[in-house]
Amino acid sequence: MPKLVLTDIDGVWTDGGMYYDQTGNEWKKFNTSDSAGVMFLKTLGIPVGIITGEDTDIVLRRAQKLNIDLLFMGVKDKLSVATQLCQELKIDLKEVAYIGDDINDIELLSAVGFSAAPANAPDYIKTLVDLKLTAAGGQGAFRAFVEHIIDQHIPMESFIKKHFSSKFWLNQ
Repeated sequence: MPKLVLTDIDGVWTDGGMYYDQTGNEWKKFNTSDSAGVMFLKTLGIPVGIITGEDTDIVLRRAQKLNIDLLFMGVKDKLSVATQLCQELKIDLKEVAYIGDDINDIELLSAVGFSAAPANAPDYIKTLVDLKLTAAGGQGAFRAFVEHIIDQHIPMESFIKKHFSSKFWLNQ
């Protein structure tokens, strides 16, 4: 089981689209299914971190709503941020799971212990990762990633019992 789960946002939690209205407002669509992935990791006591090149209030608000443990926005070198974070947490990069979908994720995807990409990631990204998801970004890819991790270590039926007995889910 990883000691830390990290994720990109655009193309993973969203479909990668950026929507603008005529007044300049930016919009992103998040799939609420992914929030269950965060909740599941919290049940297991595994911290969740977002590392994204985006630096928007939209991502900040989503992270706050889901009580994301670690948020790094406007990041150009994701591997450096993750390496520094691992040093602070006294864990190795091989104890980290990461899901990303594009060229700026390559170094981190290659360095972590377990990596994944959503179905809509480019083929050159999918060839690098441990898990090629059938869910696309913005269509529950993060949740599918988390459920796969859980299923590799705990039978899902046992985890669901643990999840409901934890009472954590009542606060979400």
